[in-house]
Amino acid sequence: MNEYRDIYCNSIKLDDVGKKVRIAGFVQTIRDLGGLVFLDIRDMYGITQVVTSGKEEDVDFASHIPIESCVSVLGTVKKRAEETINPKIETGLVEIRIEEIKILSKRTENLPFEVNSEQIVREDLRLEYRYLDLRGDKLKNNLILRAKVLQFLRNEMTKNGFLEVQTPILTSSSPEGARDYLVPSRLHPGEFYALPQAPQQFKQLLMVSGIDKYFQIAPCFRDEDARSDRAPGEFYQLDMEMAYSTQEDVFNVMESVIYNTFKEFSNKKISSFPFPRIPYHESMEKYGTDKPDLRNPLIIEDITDIFENIDLRAFSGKTVKVISTHKVQDQPRSFFESMTEFAIKECKAKGLAWLRVMEDRTFQGPIAKFIPDDAREEMLKRTNSDSGDCLFFIAENLKRAQELSGEIRTELGKRLNLIDENTFSFCWIVDFPMFELTDNGKIEFSHNPFSMPQGGLEALNSKNPLDILAYQYDMVCNGIELSSGAVRNHDTEIMLKAFSIAGYPEESVKNKFGALYKAFKFGAPPHAGIAPGIDRMLMLLSNSSNIREVIAFPLNSKAQDLMMNAPGKVSNEQLRDIHIKLDLK
Repeated sequence: MNEYRDIYCNSIKLDDVGKKVRIAGFVQTIRDLGGLVFLDIRDMYGITQVVTSGKEEDVDFASHIPIESCVSVLGTVKKRAEETINPKIETGLVEIRIEEIKILSKRTENLPFEVNSEQIVREDLRLEYRYLDLRGDKLKNNLILRAKVLQFLRNEMTKNGFLEVQTPILTSSSPEGARDYLVPSRLHPGEFYALPQAPQQFKQLLMVSGIDKYFQIAPCFRDEDARSDRAPGEFYQLDMEMAYSTQEDVFNVMESVIYNTFKEFSNKKISSFPFPRIPYHESMEKYGTDKPDLRNPLIIEDITDIFENIDLRAFSGKTVKVISTHKVQDQPRSFFESMTEFAIKECKAKGLAWLRVMEDRTFQGPIAKFIPDDAREEMLKRTNSDSGDCLFFIAENLKRAQELSGEIRTELGKRLNLIDENTFSFCWIVDFPMFELTDNGKIEFSHNPFSMPQGGLEALNSKNPLDILAYQYDMVCNGIELSSGAVRNHDTEIMLKAFSIAGYPEESVKNKFGALYKAFKFGAPPHAGIAPGIDRMLMLLSNSSNIREVIAFPLNSKAQDLMMNAPGKVSNEQLRDIHIKLDLK
């Protein structure tokens, strides 16, 4: 018999009645009923109720064990009395009559919060005592789900012929869209490693190496601000790359892997398979975002041309977008006013115009008197609107109008309960622009700098850079970007030309991407890849609203580890070893 336990807390059944067993775990609750004391013992697998004998010394000892202490209990399995059966737990038909109870480790500090309680606990407190928070069912089950999903993904990739390869954590700094985490070198004064923002260059180098299909569960490090769906510091992705492959080859593999994973670990409906392909510009026009939630049926229409001949100063010279919400005649005026307030306060819009469609198909609302009959009929036709519907209008420059209308569409979908929470709606966003303009008018890469431009070198040489599309794609689910990928640039000449357009001379490319620059000169197969985010997948599968709920030991929203006190100060001796002096002015 094991010194601490010989059976898990969830494993005791009616068939075990009369058997002597030993369990171990945390004391979750104690109920002192005078002559008897009942304790719920919890391990990772479940809960078992144990009960003392009627001996006074046993009752006294058991009733004074601090909650959440670790104990080992030896006793005989008994069938519960009918009135004490608990159908909420797996072992609810039985209990253990205590013959021996040992305290393995006594809790000596006051609990900062109750484990498995319904009470709301401040997140920073939960993160400071994460080991206690992880004792609760919710986070524990998320970690179990995470382990199962990771194993399933590995099996799926292996079945598809992919080889798992680990790539370095200490590497060189390169401009890949976010701030690097830098690691100073002790052996090379004044020089630094960088933690990889992604294994991008390494996986392309594996293609040059002749590895046909690569994958790994890759840690990525980016010094970015936190969001509900983005962890600061580090995150994990299912990184993959395929040689001699096209965009469709990547789609075929990844759709199958993701579909099978979501089907295996959720009972929710998957709206369509294969996933629909939506060009970037179409997505921005119809949904106001490049990560649309397709569960929301609302569509944005561009009616700029209709307002060109309407004397309405707020709309003059602007891009005008409209969203039609159907059958909302029962909504009070306060609904429309609160939407205007949301647009102004939350979205920083200058305003939000709206019009109701009345029974006779006329308009009612703040701007109704400005809309001629022919313009009204054209709006109703384009938006497929009729009596009982309402139109919401956004007028701004093109980029801002798309952005605002996307935010308004999302909020309307929530407030009107249009979102089917029991569905996963996937899509691919394709045909991203290769380049975009910064706010100061500089051309830069809009997505991944290692992507292949559509049209190759000829497009780079002959087209307006802002008109060039790339073989870049994102996988989106329920309004969350799950992954980004691309057909890679594997030609040195195309690579140099693309980077020169973005302001990187050849010498800079050699310096920043020297390994790829050199490797491509030795012959590189065409290749493509993608990297779905593991943490975001788990958010969706576990119905979590915050990415920190699916990570064992996350940083908080300020990129701090409150449990380990990181980041923290180091000694002057440590700094001298790595040749660093601090300037904290």
